[in-house]
Amino acid sequence: MRKSTFVWATIISMSLLFSCNSSTVNRESANRHNSSNEILQKEDGTISLNLEKADCYSDMVNPSGNTAEWSVVVSKAGRYNVWLSSATKDTTDLKYKNNVLVSVQDKRIEGHPNCDKIFLDSKDVSYPYYRCDSFIGSMYIQDTGVFNVQVISEKILPKDYSDAEMATSASISRLLSVSFTPEKRN
Repeated sequence: MRKSTFVWATIISMSLLFSCNSSTVNRESANRHNSSNEILQKEDGTISLNLEKADCYSDMVNPSGNTAEWSVVVSKAGRYNVWLSSATKDTTDLKYKNNVLVSVQDKRIEGHPNCDKIFLDSKDVSYPYYRCDSFIGSMYIQDTGVFNVQVISEKILPKDYSDAEMATSASISRLLSVSFTPEKRN
């Protein structure tokens, strides 16, 4: 009797051990798959978020809630300058109707993009567009880890959008990317 109880206890223990181990392996492989979608912070501390790598929601009927979201691995805490890069045909006015909202965890920054830096021969855009960078403000990121970065702007256009569809301010400019550059102490 003791021998059969010991055999059954051993069989149950082994089956639990193997079933738990296989689910751990499945979770680990799923985590590895998800980590491939994460944006890694560069060695110099810069975080570059290209709209092509974002999960986007775009509504051309009511574009004020258009949203882009990235999963970002922040390895260095600190204060960051937030820059938006836009493709534009008009280098004096980007034609943003609303402020752009950038949020990381519970931190939010909101600003109206202006033409702060203009790049005439940028590889990011082709003629008749120019690349324009806009300083939005600075943000302190206190913790390290994996965070969702979210941007809300009417200039987040669908990937299949073409200028021929509409002759509006959307055809004059569009959001390309968001960058977080570490502030340097002098």
